[in-house]
Amino acid sequence: MKQFADLYASIDETNKTGEKVQAMVHYFMQAPPEDAAWAVHFLMGRRPKRLVNGPHMWGWAAELSGLPMWLFSECYEAVGDTAETITLVLPENENERAEQLGLDHWVRNRLLPLATMDEEGQKEELYRAWNELDRTERFVFNKLITGAFRVGVSADLVTRALAQVGGIESSVVAHRLMGNWDPSADFFRSLIHSETLDAGVSRPYPFCLAHPLEGGPTSLGSPEEWHVEWKWDGIRAQLIRRDGRSFVWSRGEELITDRFPEILGICESLPDGTVIDGEILAWRDGRPMKFAELQKRIGRKLLSKKILQDVPAALVAFDVMEWEGRDIRSRPLSERRKVLEGLVDSVNRTVEAEDLPVHFDRATPIDALMASDSSDYRASVKLVESRFLLATRVQAASWEDFASIRSASRSLNVEGFMIKRLDSPYLTGRKKGGWWKWKVDPFTVDAVLIYAQPGSGKRASLFTDYTFGVWQDGALVPFAKAYSGLDDEEIRRVDAFVRRNTLEKFGPVRTVKPELVMELAFEGIQISSRHKSGVAVRFPRISRWRHDKQAVDADSLDNIKALLATMDEPG
Repeated sequence: MKQFADLYASIDETNKTGEKVQAMVHYFMQAPPEDAAWAVHFLMGRRPKRLVNGPHMWGWAAELSGLPMWLFSECYEAVGDTAETITLVLPENENERAEQLGLDHWVRNRLLPLATMDEEGQKEELYRAWNELDRTERFVFNKLITGAFRVGVSADLVTRALAQVGGIESSVVAHRLMGNWDPSADFFRSLIHSETLDAGVSRPYPFCLAHPLEGGPTSLGSPEEWHVEWKWDGIRAQLIRRDGRSFVWSRGEELITDRFPEILGICESLPDGTVIDGEILAWRDGRPMKFAELQKRIGRKLLSKKILQDVPAALVAFDVMEWEGRDIRSRPLSERRKVLEGLVDSVNRTVEAEDLPVHFDRATPIDALMASDSSDYRASVKLVESRFLLATRVQAASWEDFASIRSASRSLNVEGFMIKRLDSPYLTGRKKGGWWKWKVDPFTVDAVLIYAQPGSGKRASLFTDYTFGVWQDGALVPFAKAYSGLDDEEIRRVDAFVRRNTLEKFGPVRTVKPELVMELAFEGIQISSRHKSGVAVRFPRISRWRHDKQAVDADSLDNIKALLATMDEPG
């Protein structure tokens, strides 16, 4: 446990990437493999859910530290984090331990059993642990208990450190870390083993991610060197067919095979040794439905006949990583596309021969059909509903023409374009140069800051979490929450404003004078009965501080609801 706590401290004390990697390398080379496996588990963000009720922890920590609850609450207000507050208020542990127990022991024998203990058993175990651990160990232990363990390293940095320890390629380690695995000594040994031909039957590949394209695509050179396709608004997924078994993984490394039986059917039609990258969409009448419709299926483990009929799913395939059992990610996109086109055509021809009318011309690109108002498109849609679609190439003579086509994105329920270099390999993670996303400009509204509360962690002493309102019938109605978009200096200025202009206090929340106007950006909007305003927006963030506007100049709820008309599906 001490080794892992020291690793946490080493990472937390530096902003230099190289020093973080070397701290992990040192730890992985020194720690027992069973401890190192749990360290990888936690560093990759795979933490347990909260194991002990938060208010119970507050009470027990206040009792052990001799503080009245009101004073403990004030300490929490200043710190903003349960684990850190408890660590700070508990008295120093001056006991000497006869032995140092490893992370594996602490997790399996002390941490995870808390979930099944009664309240008294949890209290006794926490008292015992707090009395045995030093300050840094307590902090890490508390973070794990509360389910809030985070440390300043990305999955990519963890992968780089493990690759150095094993003397293997980072891409191999990244692949081994995908999917489900048990943090055991055997797993850690296999993770850094020099043998690289070990793809598990169910294991997905790390996803290749795109960078946002800023300033337009003219700097990319000739459009002929690029593959342009629509950017779909759904669930990124990998379809895996190996050894006669099928698996569907989300980008969040969640196995969702059973949640989308339509996609499972596609997967079972693929030849063995195939892995496809694509987007799961709610799809009806030859076009994608809004993401809000797909959300009705997300998280459901039991799918009724009605939901399957109301929100049918399809997969738009845009890449292939494995073919005939071979990893082909290093091959250029142009070659992978030929393989993908053959796979999609083969599966659809098989399905069509069994179930579907023969009148539908599958050679017609689905993107061209979507962009067409012709009777041929409408007739084709009525004849067949494919669940396995190819994200075909959008053609245009110039980037200016692409910009014109892109302007129709919202009417097609897509987010803009993906732009991929034809000679690009399928890389791990987000690497610049090969793949770009050219999204449609977000919606923006001007809103007034009406509530603020402190952030967490290092921002616990600053008001950084904001609620914004818009006008309705002469009053400001809460419209959206936003936590990002301001720089450090702007955050300090807003914090000072909140402290000077607080009207009311509700726990950590402050009602403030309605004076600050911010421009909020968001990707989508929908009707919502759960929100007081009657609407909900996707990914709201602050795009700029409108110093040039007063509160009276902010947008109205009626104007915002009018944006819904621009999101409607054309008939």
